[in-house]
Formats: sequence, structure tokens, C-alpha cells
Amino acid sequence: MRRPKGIKTRKAVAKRFKITATGKVLRSRAGRRHLLSSKNAKRRRRLRSPALVPASDAHRVLESLPFSHRG
Repeated sequence: MRRPKGIKTRKAVAKRFKITATGKVLRSRAGRRHLLSSKNAKRRRRLRSPALVPASDAHRVLESLPFSHRG
């Protein structure tokens, strides 16, 4: 059987970004994968918290996530 055509979510984008309830886009910070012992505690703590994607780039992420409830 043939699969019906339709819009699809880009799974690579869905894994990397999260949409907040107000429609903002969150991303994880770079530099938290390895070599953590050489980074100080304050820097590692700051890398834990998610960062906002700028509005100029957020529209590209939102296009790839057609089923996110963004207003």
C-alpha cells in the first residue's frame, strides 16, 4: 500500500529544539559533551540551562515542526 502524502515533522529538528507554551524556541547549549574537567563549575552550570533561539532563526525551526501548537 502507498503511504498518503502530507506534511511531516523533521525528526532531527524535533530532537534538538523545544517549543514553549508562548511559542518561543529553546535549544541546548553547545560545549557540554566532553572535556568538562577543564571547564570551571560556573561555566558547566551555565551550560545546563537551555538558551532561546533568536527570533530571526526561530521561524526556520518552526517551519520544520508543523504540528507544534504555536498559536
